[in-house]
Amino acid sequence: FTAMRERYLEAFDAVRIDNLHGDRIISEYAPDGRTSETVFALQGQSPGIKVGVSVALLSRWRDSAAPSKGARLRYRDFTQARAADRRQAMLESLDSPAIDSGYARLDSNLRLGLPFKPATVGKKWFDWPSLPKLFPVSFPGVKTSRNGFLIDTDLDRLKARIADYFDPSLSHEEIARRYPPAMKDTSLDARPVRNGLLARGGPIPDGFVRHAYRPFDNRWLYWEADGGLLDRPRRDYRPHVFEGNLWLSAAQHVRKGADEPQSSFTRHIGASHMIERGAHWFPAWLHGANGGESRANLSGSAHCYLEYLGATAEDLFHHVLAILHDPAYRKANAGALRMGWPRIPLPGWPDGGAKGAADALAQSAARGRELARLLDPEAPVPGVTQAPLRPELAAIAVPATVDGRNMAGGDFALTAGWGHFGAGSAVMPGQGRVVERAPTREERAANPALGETTLDVYLNDRAFWRNVPAAVWNYKLGGYQVLKKWLSYRERAVLERNLSPEEVGNFTDTVRRIAVISA
Repeated sequence: FTAMRERYLEAFDAVRIDNLHGDRIISEYAPDGRTSETVFALQGQSPGIKVGVSVALLSRWRDSAAPSKGARLRYRDFTQARAADRRQAMLESLDSPAIDSGYARLDSNLRLGLPFKPATVGKKWFDWPSLPKLFPVSFPGVKTSRNGFLIDTDLDRLKARIADYFDPSLSHEEIARRYPPAMKDTSLDARPVRNGLLARGGPIPDGFVRHAYRPFDNRWLYWEADGGLLDRPRRDYRPHVFEGNLWLSAAQHVRKGADEPQSSFTRHIGASHMIERGAHWFPAWLHGANGGESRANLSGSAHCYLEYLGATAEDLFHHVLAILHDPAYRKANAGALRMGWPRIPLPGWPDGGAKGAADALAQSAARGRELARLLDPEAPVPGVTQAPLRPELAAIAVPATVDGRNMAGGDFALTAGWGHFGAGSAVMPGQGRVVERAPTREERAANPALGETTLDVYLNDRAFWRNVPAAVWNYKLGGYQVLKKWLSYRERAVLERNLSPEEVGNFTDTVRRIAVISA
């Protein structure tokens, strides 16, 4: 695409881009918060196409033999939420006597791939090393193409399904009836895959592993490298997932939400879709070859930098995590983050010789370590998930009922319409039920920074989590509205059971973790 854009700039005298937005694949929103319809939507007739739309006007007026001086590049947005309003605005723009009316001038940037839209880039962006220049080894996440069969919140239920799958007395038809995703054709046909696995024998003993499925949502995965049961098991990835290793996710290109955090943390094997456009997982350590000791996942330049400062691979790892969650960093480099791997500012890079570099890196690494504990749903955090709780946290996301009694029995059923199955057994989010209100005097006294709006988030008609701050409810990580996504997978029609008291508590803990992260 860079070569194509470069050719346009050479061949034409002016390039004008009208961005019409309306990308329904990424659920694009207009500035007023409403869904951005595709410009081809017809009210009451058709929702139009799913992809975003832009129009390019390529103009040429010089002699074809004349040398090129490079095209003038112009850009403008049409951001009305409704398609009809956007079409009207486009028609009205044709009445302007000045052809460049409403356009902003863009300077093309070859180092970013000559983007034909504004790209916010910090002045020092290209001075910093990219993430793969620090941690050279990374792995795409696991893709099963059979999530509903191979992944579960309940280990016993997952083991029962896998036992049935490996039971030769059950026909393919019976397995398909009980577990439709199990017999879904992926890159390989499902029947030959099962025949081969049945001939081999039962499930592998160490195949049931913890799995970072979505942000703040660890589950159980049945994993094996061979046989075709998993669409992309990433057999080279699994050996490096060992006790004590640390992993963070990042993407080479971010389609949406570059102003939100894009990096998750885990100690488990991660999913390919942890970030909305396919995660790569970067480890702090690599498994030693032939049973040897593990070694740091560092480039030569990163190793020399850390050696000079007297720092470790884990210091650098946690510094990177802190940087990727820094709002100021993301805002200053939002355009660049859409174009390539994150680049990481390092104190005193490349040789660490700047005064105070060691202290600066240590302070940033300390923030990253705290952030890693908050991002890990299985890590206890004193004051946040462990008593005594901070007063401002103890008052938020409190399980409650409309009549004030303790939750019991059917109160644990999540039936407020948070999720449902869509095409191909994919879980689709629903509207659910939230009630916006002003904080009570007691809630505001416990947390003066609560804001003007808080939410009660309902499990069903009787039970709810009281006082979920609006900013926490709207928090996104890697393209996902975390809390709403968590609830969508646990609607009773999807989960096929009520929540446990522990899961209700997990939601509360997650709200409190996010409250600290987003403060």
